[in-house]
Amino acid sequence: MWFQEANRIFILPAGKIQWWLLNELREYMQVVFGKETVIADEMPPPAGVINRERGQIHSTGLIEEIARRGYPGMVLGVIDFDLFVPGLNFVFGEADPAEGVAVVSITRLKEEFYGRETGQDLLLQRTLKEATHEMGHLYSLKHCPDPGCVMHFSNSIAETDRKSKEFCPACTRTLKNL
Repeated sequence: MWFQEANRIFILPAGKIQWWLLNELREYMQVVFGKETVIADEMPPPAGVINRERGQIHSTGLIEEIARRGYPGMVLGVIDFDLFVPGLNFVFGEADPAEGVAVVSITRLKEEFYGRETGQDLLLQRTLKEATHEMGHLYSLKHCPDPGCVMHFSNSIAETDRKSKEFCPACTRTLKNL
């Protein structure tokens, strides 16, 4: 696919995201995917994709808004607003390989969402896992049955915490064969 040949990954903050988190994410994505990774200028969260009844953003709509901006490479949107897709209560993120755009929400990755004390390192580890997972989908990787693989589907924060931030051997082979 064309975007896999793109030389750059753009990390796009949709709203205010802590700079340290974006910078750590940028460095990690650059190492994992071997592409120059840059932090794009902040984009305000688009009001048209907010579902007021749910108090959440429709992640597919957010992907479409980002795709319309026409970045010359793959894009990882990062937002601090709860995401959903129809049929699910929430999602940590979503990816559209056809558009070359993925989004990740840090809202449910924060300990304070669950009424616990803030943990910066835990937020970072969770963000790296979910961002790598969604970027893996941009490379056409599917959900992996290995619960330790970063491509394993997380239906809860406990599942995110259980999995690694790395690809299992099978997913690594698939990536290398693309």
